[in-house]
Amino acid sequence: MNKWKGDGVSDSPAGRLQALFEGQRLTPTQRRIAHCMVRRAADVPFLSSVELAELAGVSQPSVTRFAVALGFDGYPALRKHLRESVPAAAVKQASGHDGHNEYQQAVFAEIENLRHLAELLADPAPVERAGRLLAGSRPLLVLGLRAASSQARGFAYFAAKVHPDVRLLDEGGTMLTDRVDAAVRAGATALLCFALPRHPREVVEALEYARSAGLTVVTVAESAFAPVAAHSDLLIPAAVGTGLAFDTACAPMLLGRVLLEAMADGLPDAQARLEEFDAKAAARGLFVE
Repeated sequence: MNKWKGDGVSDSPAGRLQALFEGQRLTPTQRRIAHCMVRRAADVPFLSSVELAELAGVSQPSVTRFAVALGFDGYPALRKHLRESVPAAAVKQASGHDGHNEYQQAVFAEIENLRHLAELLADPAPVERAGRLLAGSRPLLVLGLRAASSQARGFAYFAAKVHPDVRLLDEGGTMLTDRVDAAVRAGATALLCFALPRHPREVVEALEYARSAGLTVVTVAESAFAPVAAHSDLLIPAAVGTGLAFDTACAPMLLGRVLLEAMADGLPDAQARLEEFDAKAAARGLFVE
């Protein structure tokens, strides 16, 4: 699997953590801890092993073993390393004395997620490669179940304006593999997946099946440690916000629009299709000006 490697990854707390975990052989429990740490990157240097264990939903000894697996003497040594590398701004944010209420904090967290995405996009090569893969697949499959269905549906809606054959997979069940088979028979070569927590088992199984059928899988997920990573050929991370009762997904949505732009760049008749649509929409009075 090709994971995103951008020039700016090491410039943010989440980027430093991803670099620390890069190339490590982690167990499923350890991947869960790593994922939690990336999502709470600014807070992690100030959490005890018990607090981190509670956030990740694992045992405290699992956190200790995780730190040792990364090459540290224990969790205190890992936390010391993180504190020494975290910027002063993150220290202030983690102190909790910024005066913002929980709603404002959720917005600021999303702003940070978008800033991290901007840093990743400093290296446009993965997105450009994804755009070529999506543009070259006829038909193009777009998968997103449960929490990710709206992301997939939004991408498919706009993609259909420039791509000749987009097929949305936003419902699970036994028909899912049938639709993958039909698309492969029709000439599909790629599948775009939006995967957000909590990850349905059906999504993992669908990606595994899609790759066995010969499709190249491009995935937008909240982290390179997401369960879908092992079944993706190209995974581009976009963090979700976790400060409210339900996760927020501004960064994945924006990344979807970026992928649309990259795909359109690979379709020579994309502009002509858009102009044709605009002309027909005007003739039908489709939109209220």
